Amino acid sequence: MNFDFSDEQKELQAQANRFLTDKCPATVPRTILESDAPYARELWEGIAEMGFLGTAIPEEYGGVGFGYLELCLIAQEMGRAVVPVPFSSSVYLAAEAILLAGTEEQKQNYLPKLASGEIIGTLALAEGFGTDTNDLSTSFDGSVINGTKNPVVDGDIADIAIVVTNSGLAIVDLNGDGVQREAVETVDPTRSHASITFSNAAAEGLGDDILDTLLSRAAILFAFEQVGGADACLAMSKSYSVERYAFGRAIGSFQALKHKMADIYVKNELARSNAYFGAMVLTENAPELPVAAAAARVSATDAYHFASKENIQIHGGIGFTWEFDAQFYYRRSKLLALAIGGPLTWKEKLVCALETEVTA
Repeated sequence: MNFDFSDEQKELQAQANRFLTDKCPATVPRTILESDAPYARELWEGIAEMGFLGTAIPEEYGGVGFGYLELCLIAQEMGRAVVPVPFSSSVYLAAEAILLAGTEEQKQNYLPKLASGEIIGTLALAEGFGTDTNDLSTSFDGSVINGTKNPVVDGDIADIAIVVTNSGLAIVDLNGDGVQREAVETVDPTRSHASITFSNAAAEGLGDDILDTLLSRAAILFAFEQVGGADACLAMSKSYSVERYAFGRAIGSFQALKHKMADIYVKNELARSNAYFGAMVLTENAPELPVAAAAARVSATDAYHFASKENIQIHGGIGFTWEFDAQFYYRRSKLLALAIGGPLTWKEKLVCALETEVTA
């Protein structure tokens, strides 16, 4: 049995790597970090032209129709480049929710626009830190929504939101009446957030409640993005430790730094193996999804946080400066760790999923 990606899939990943290396050097996220621009619009348009937004969207809905294995590899390259665009919001969450639960009319209406980048989508889930999804106050009566979601990633730039309410999911036009948005500051300004208030905002229901499935599927894609970021941190650390000399020798020759990079490598490989298993489960829509998603999410979150932190440490004094690029990865690791629920939430999901498997 072959547990690796095919040559064609690896070539697609290499194509994404070349494109992002060229179009998203460190100057791109830095420009967003140091300006008022919410995202890199030109980069977003380029990603759309490459077809990456429609990787897993079927051709009949305007997508490329490759599949989730290909999307996982592209997500890894997005993480490696720390892209300052709403890729995860539109692709992992909004498009996936409509694919899972949308009517034929909703799929025909929204998916081609999401695949082309004509519109940006997001998921409006949180109602403040620590809010239980079983205790949401946002209401939906079948036609309008009332309530506040905070924070919503890319909520200030998105055109539509998949809103999680106390009576299921609904699609809302964020440019319509009854929607107020206010920008929210986070640890990673290269991915903008907003507080969104709905006051009798028109909405359309989105099929059955597929939130748990949606988050599990997204967790695997986020895991690949986190693995990509963690790999970039290790590469930065290795490159600097070879070039930087102290006491007449490369600092990479010192035992303490070898241990740090070895520890990063071990965590990265554990996260990668869990992500690979998750990719297989995601592609086959296998019943192991809850376990695979939680395991990938937990290990990738841990690996990215550790790699981004140790990358700063290995760079010493320069690593803590504003001018150095290590901050992009540390900020993004913190942001992604909370994107669809924090580490504790996913550890609890993993334990519950394993208990269910044992007792089944």
